Amino acid sequence: MKATTNRRQFFKAAAALAATSALGSRDLLARSPKANPHNNPIWLMTSALACEKNFDGVVKRALEVGAQGLELCVFRSDTDRKDHVATHLDYDNFTPETAKYVLDKCNETGLRISVGSYDNLIGGDSAQQINNQNHILKLIRIAAMLGGDANDVVCGSFVGYDVELGNQENGFEKNLEKFKKVFQPMLNYAKSLGVTVCVENCPMEGWRPLSSTDCYCNLPGCLAARKLMYAILDDDSALQETYDPSHDIWQHIDPTDVINAMDFKKLRRVHIKGTRNFPSDAQALHWGRLFPIQNVNSALAKKAGVPVAAHEWDRLNYEPRLPGFGGSDSCDWAKFLENLMEKGYKNPFVIENEGSNSSHTGNIGATMQGFKATILNTAPVIWSLGANGYEFDKKALKPMVNPKLNPKVVTMKEIA
Repeated sequence: MKATTNRRQFFKAAAALAATSALGSRDLLARSPKANPHNNPIWLMTSALACEKNFDGVVKRALEVGAQGLELCVFRSDTDRKDHVATHLDYDNFTPETAKYVLDKCNETGLRISVGSYDNLIGGDSAQQINNQNHILKLIRIAAMLGGDANDVVCGSFVGYDVELGNQENGFEKNLEKFKKVFQPMLNYAKSLGVTVCVENCPMEGWRPLSSTDCYCNLPGCLAARKLMYAILDDDSALQETYDPSHDIWQHIDPTDVINAMDFKKLRRVHIKGTRNFPSDAQALHWGRLFPIQNVNSALAKKAGVPVAAHEWDRLNYEPRLPGFGGSDSCDWAKFLENLMEKGYKNPFVIENEGSNSSHTGNIGATMQGFKATILNTAPVIWSLGANGYEFDKKALKPMVNPKLNPKVVTMKEIA
């Protein structure tokens, strides 16, 4: 009898607790939309959507996963690159009519856009350098025709690195000087059109062959370089940053610390991409984690029992991941995102899908799943809780205006 009474008391108490919890949940639901002031859009970088050949195709993909915008990859169609490239605007035939179509489509769908192409602008083959520089000038022109800073349309780019200069005495500083020579006229041109150029911090380690001792190949690959880049320019007002935390994670740096140490007003975009480090695998144990894995004769490596890299991107003991898709990675995403929100970051988060279990599978279904999972992983920190869960407030979007510009196409030779 006593046991039965105790069980009844237990279930009665449990029911009361459940009712209280439910009431608390309803009360929280009612308060949450006002409690979270953040409403950052989440975009897709279209490099993972090379299967789509035009703007309309990637628009459909963005709407399918519930994204709010696109960083449109507009690489040269004749690029010699094989990795992570796509071209989703016809840059050689971009007219005011094209601009109107794109802007009308954005206003119709609620999507917002930027443009970008990521190549070596200061190193490598001299003819390719000029081609890459002139291509960025075309994208700056397109960004202006799409409204530029007035519509938050920026031009994304790498800087690149001149390895031959880098191997000389004071080679890093010589790269800084070359950066100024190339980018200052480019930035002056962008400023004249009301456009900001955003450079990303990937060191582009895979751009160097396996036989190279070092693999630093993009100048803004560390915080010191970016600070020096601003300092060396005569006018840095048209230069800002796209920060990707994954590149600091495999360098054993907490990306939150980088955000706190940088010039925060220069942060225009954040790429959402994770990294899973492998600090204890055979490659790390044999080669350490201070330098990239070195290339040696395969027969000699086999005889010695020493692991070697399979390809250029396999030299630093990590793999790219997407947060929340297929397990954890080596980034504390809650800490990173919450810190950005506390500091007042209000710009887009752009998912760069290079996940080893997502876009790198070559399967478009896995690619789209990765995008969806990353949006869900990010949403609770940056969106308010509404009747349907965490939601982006579309009412905050301002219509994109058409500047009705048609600046002429220019080259580096003309603006230098």
